[in-house]
Amino acid sequence: MATSIRLSPEIEKRLDYLAGQTGRTKAFYLREIIEKGLDDMEDYYLATDVLERVRKGEERVYSLDEVENALGLAD
Repeated sequence: MATSIRLSPEIEKRLDYLAGQTGRTKAFYLREIIEKGLDDMEDYYLATDVLERVRKGEERVYSLDEVENALGLAD
């Protein structure tokens, strides 16, 4: 899937320099950045959604005792 993005001149210059110094393409580095950063972005934004539901009382929260009992780990 082809996608286009606008980069600030500073970021574009840094990316150009990196690509020029290493012999790799800018597309290579953009793919790397997206692939490595997507996990973190998903973790952050999905976690904030869950936190908001917890704060609103819309998401069930379990105590440690409840989890241990459910898993058969209680003493």
